[in-house]
Amino acid sequence: MLAQPYRLYVERTDAAKNMARFYALSIETTLFGTPCLTRRWGRIGCGGQSMVHHFDREEQAVSMFLELLRAKRARGYKTKPPAQQPSVA
Repeated sequence: MLAQPYRLYVERTDAAKNMARFYALSIETTLFGTPCLTRRWGRIGCGGQSMVHHFDREEQAVSMFLELLRAKRARGYKTKPPAQQPSVA
């Protein structure tokens, strides 16, 4: 079981480049009790793509979560206020 919920939604927009991208991360437990990191990305307004990573320990999932977050922030992705975030399904 996870110690705390891990969910993040960031966006990168640039009207000059016609860019409107999102990136969503979440860590959840599987039916077997192991943590998995789910990432979703794509153009805002579209379904996008997703990838799921399974781990043996929560620390490994959190480490990858933070590593991906650092990489996305370095590329210009920013969080949105909670009232404007879409639901992550």
